[in-house]
Amino acid sequence: MTDAAMTKKGLEGVVIAQTRLSKVFGDEGRLIYCGYDIHDLAQHASFEEVVYLLWHKELPTRAQLDDFKASKHDCTEIPDFIFDHMTYYAKNAHPMAALRTAVSGLAMWDPVPDDTTPEHIAHAACQITWAMPAIIAGWERIRNGKEPIASRDGELDHAANFLWMLKGEAPDALSVRVLDTYLILLADHGMNASTFAARVTTSTLSDLYSAITSAIGTLKGAAHGGANEAAMRQFVEIGAVENVEPWFRKARAEGRRIMGIGHRVYKTQDPRAVELAAIAEKLAEQKGGDVLKYFTIAKKLVEVARADDYFIERNLYPNVDYYSAVALHAVGVPIDQFTPIFAMSRIAGWTAHILEQWADNRLIRPRGDYVGPDHLTWKPIDAR
Repeated sequence: MTDAAMTKKGLEGVVIAQTRLSKVFGDEGRLIYCGYDIHDLAQHASFEEVVYLLWHKELPTRAQLDDFKASKHDCTEIPDFIFDHMTYYAKNAHPMAALRTAVSGLAMWDPVPDDTTPEHIAHAACQITWAMPAIIAGWERIRNGKEPIASRDGELDHAANFLWMLKGEAPDALSVRVLDTYLILLADHGMNASTFAARVTTSTLSDLYSAITSAIGTLKGAAHGGANEAAMRQFVEIGAVENVEPWFRKARAEGRRIMGIGHRVYKTQDPRAVELAAIAEKLAEQKGGDVLKYFTIAKKLVEVARADDYFIERNLYPNVDYYSAVALHAVGVPIDQFTPIFAMSRIAGWTAHILEQWADNRLIRPRGDYVGPDHLTWKPIDAR
């Protein structure tokens, strides 16, 4: 077989590893984590339970969950120099750039960052996973001239603690549940681009901090995690429900993408989007105002798009980024912080995949199909 015959642009359909973590059934619109359907987890689990599931391949008992929550308390501390360094970041820097830099900086706090024993990798995974909310919330406050707020881990669960550190006020129960559900829904998703980046870095025998930094850099792109931010800016640009149809016609004429609709793998409804649509609708009903406005715009845009032959023929439906934009906006997350919140969820999957890669590692080294010239003749520079 020739190189050309083997070429799979974007590695589409190429299997690069076996995993027990998650599986996307694209034609069925189904997603499982370690065998559990995402709808069951979204409706009944907590994010801490899902992290435990991904790390241990089983759901915890009550006693195991209590111990797990107690053990994570030691991993929520952020060294002062991380926040000190943030004060020197450009205040207009994208929050994903700040997150990428701060997470990389955590390696400077680890006395043995290159220790790749299973025990230390697990400890570093714990450190990054539970510290990430403080980094994200801390940067939001620092860039606005405020002091970071101390964590209340132990008093508050993960989602509630993040909202506390972000705003400095006790969050309402609905906002906590919405954020917790969002974190569950995005915790893992097969061999997506950022997870693949983390596993590639790990396969070189690099450290966990480098692998997570690679993943964050990959997630930042608008074709991956940055799509939720782009979707929200799209709704803001539309501005009112009566503008949806003319906006859509103009966007299609200009060849613009409708952000948040369509998915590389799902050929029917994204099960995560189904859950988030229901959450966004509930938020719209209870909060009204801008939340209701943007939910109504989003709902109308889907109706218009799904009536268009292009979207019908290609089986394009809302993906996880679409309604998550409305949900995150509703709980008070700034638009440019949407993708860091995605990372705050996906860190559970990234770390689980890194642990899995280490358990049975082989360097990930695909080939490229060279299509350039061959047998060129060298000419001296004055003869060219």
